[in-house]
Amino acid sequence: MHPLKFLYALVPLAIVFDVVDATPTLVFAASALAVIPAAAEMGEATEQLAARTGPGIGGLVNVTFGNAPELIIAIFAMADGLHEVVKASLVGSVVGNSLLVLGASMLVGGWNRTSQRFPGTAARAQAGMLLLTVLALAFPSVLQLAGHGALPGPNVERLPVSPTIEGVSIAVAVILILTYGAGLLFSLKTHRDLFNPEHEDPGKATWSVRRSTLTLAGAAIVVAGMSDVLVGSIEQAAHDVGLSQFFVGAFVVAVVGNAAEHYVAVVAAARNKIDLSINIAIGSSTQIGLFVAPLLVLLSFFVGPSPMGIIFNGYELAALVAAGLAASAVVSGGESTWYEGLQLLALYAVIGVVFYAA
Repeated sequence: MHPLKFLYALVPLAIVFDVVDATPTLVFAASALAVIPAAAEMGEATEQLAARTGPGIGGLVNVTFGNAPELIIAIFAMADGLHEVVKASLVGSVVGNSLLVLGASMLVGGWNRTSQRFPGTAARAQAGMLLLTVLALAFPSVLQLAGHGALPGPNVERLPVSPTIEGVSIAVAVILILTYGAGLLFSLKTHRDLFNPEHEDPGKATWSVRRSTLTLAGAAIVVAGMSDVLVGSIEQAAHDVGLSQFFVGAFVVAVVGNAAEHYVAVVAAARNKIDLSINIAIGSSTQIGLFVAPLLVLLSFFVGPSPMGIIFNGYELAALVAAGLAASAVVSGGESTWYEGLQLLALYAVIGVVFYAA
């Protein structure tokens, strides 16, 4: 039994709170916590299915389901026109994985060890892709500023964008998705050996394909239902507890959507599998930037009141670039220490303080 399954008890509780019009804070807290066990089961089912179907289909499964909880939450928020909450959660995921998860993994894994070594070539390739991703996401905002346009404020729901920005956002989204496809080809086929740590056993699947598929479907339904409840309460809940939607999107929704991955990465590092932790942390950040974010931009032309441009506010731009640079610098040497992990956590805390004050 998965250790987080007891949180499923909050699913009916969140529904009851929503139906009886309980305080938005209770509704938000119950629905957010109820997403966590479903996200964990989606991660476990994805791993089991990938082990049975091989690296090619396994890569496709990971693309589809790896960040599914956050994608589902973002779609519901986008349908409600909460574009800035969506973008804050995307930035929060990239920053959280690159700094919080990677930092916690290095701190826990290196605490009783002099250092932890990992394949430097694969780590540098992933970190380089992450850095290129955050820079690509930043450039449409540069275009907006160069044209004397305004960046969105941290406390607005959405910023109307010009036809030029819409066109550029579409083009950038397509380029990023194609780049992600090329990255899959690189990591799963042409350079598969670099991204296949020896401790990962391709024959470890204990679930049948049917069980894995049904688990994915069931967990996705739970996530979808709880996401609808969560998004419906986020605005008033944030106001009631004295937090901005911007902060909640970047530091609460983002952590909830990636809770399962966070747990797995830290446990792997504690078992001296720091290369797996790096694959999870940086790989998930890259997937958010190259696949989830551009997919949401394209979907926004069909879902919600208006298209969502790839325009971030100044805080988000700084956080994205800082996370990309810091993660790249830390993994470039092929080994890590607990102090490097602490430094990443400190940077994450600083970003959190600034986002809270924004």
